[in-house]
Amino acid sequence: MFVAPPSPSFRQLAKTLVMGQGLAVLICGTAISSQYLAADFQVDTPMLQSFLNYLLLCSTYTSMLLCRTGDGNILQILKRRGWKYLLLGLVDVEANYTVVKAYQYTTITSVQMLDSFVIPVLMLLSWWILKTRYRPVHYLAVCVCLLGVGTMVGADLLAGRDPGSSSNILLGDGLVLLSATLYAVSNVSQEYTVKNLSREEFLGMVGLFGAIISSVQMVVLERQEISAIVWSWEVGLLFSAYALCMYGLYSCMPVVIQRTSATSVNLSLLTADIFSLFCGIFLFQYNFSGLYLLSLVVILIGFIAFNAVPTPAAPPSSPPSSPPSSLSGGARGGQRSQVNFSGLNPEASWGAGRGGGGAGATAETESLFYLVKNGCFVCLSESMIK
Repeated sequence: MFVAPPSPSFRQLAKTLVMGQGLAVLICGTAISSQYLAADFQVDTPMLQSFLNYLLLCSTYTSMLLCRTGDGNILQILKRRGWKYLLLGLVDVEANYTVVKAYQYTTITSVQMLDSFVIPVLMLLSWWILKTRYRPVHYLAVCVCLLGVGTMVGADLLAGRDPGSSSNILLGDGLVLLSATLYAVSNVSQEYTVKNLSREEFLGMVGLFGAIISSVQMVVLERQEISAIVWSWEVGLLFSAYALCMYGLYSCMPVVIQRTSATSVNLSLLTADIFSLFCGIFLFQYNFSGLYLLSLVVILIGFIAFNAVPTPAAPPSSPPSSPPSSLSGGARGGQRSQVNFSGLNPEASWGAGRGGGGAGATAETESLFYLVKNGCFVCLSESMIK
């Protein structure tokens, strides 16, 4: 049985719009700080930057879980579903990393276009796992948003602003599609977790395992880059700005997802690239194009249309008995943590998590998330909430 929630009021719709664009602004902040680190200080350390975010999440939300007692304490969580959160942390970290690697082989335009692949993948996973049922207006709204992305990319091409390598376009495009798929898995898992378990549990576990995985990957892949950093107060400030924007993205995204959906949040994040371009006009002397404003308006129209009509869905599963959450609210981090900042150094062109987030970043469902194995999907989670 599918339940159709009541249509949102104008006030609720406006609040959703503002919250979604707030997340996009946080992604823009990560892009600007990364651009300054790369352009002015020759610092290209995406795994180090990602590690700082996971460390903040771990110190905040994992600490909250440590203070819990009863069935909801961290030991019980790790015992019952810790290995699933380990896989989810791996998905979140690698979603950020693969899109960064893609810039070595393909162009920013390709990344901007193919990164939107996360939307149809999210809709498919939401239909399959979360039992969300979309109406024709939702598909039309998504097409309108993607049209806005196409307008933005067209403006970039007309401005001749398409830096990036094209040494192996096929490999680069494949990495972008892989990243978009991983973001979608992370976001759907996040949506299920925060609607059926708790925001603190999701962020605490992703922070814990994300910090462990990113630290290992950082030591293996970025030892030389980190040792070559010439530290100054400006570099420290930029690292801090990036980490705080990512932390804010990962912390706030679950709240927005709980009010709406992972698909809705990712539609709102499509404007992050445009905000980055607007900032680039003042900070990096980009040329202004009226098409950027047009693309912003088109994406916002699609976003409003998507959220104006509720999506029927199966009733949520009964959450396990656990102590009340210490925080109110809770919703590709995940996080969408990746933003395509035209004109960036390819290695530095990444934002926050599709949250974060970035980039992004996502929920565990009765079929929490699936991994491809031997050509079929293996369910990882029916026992997730048992």
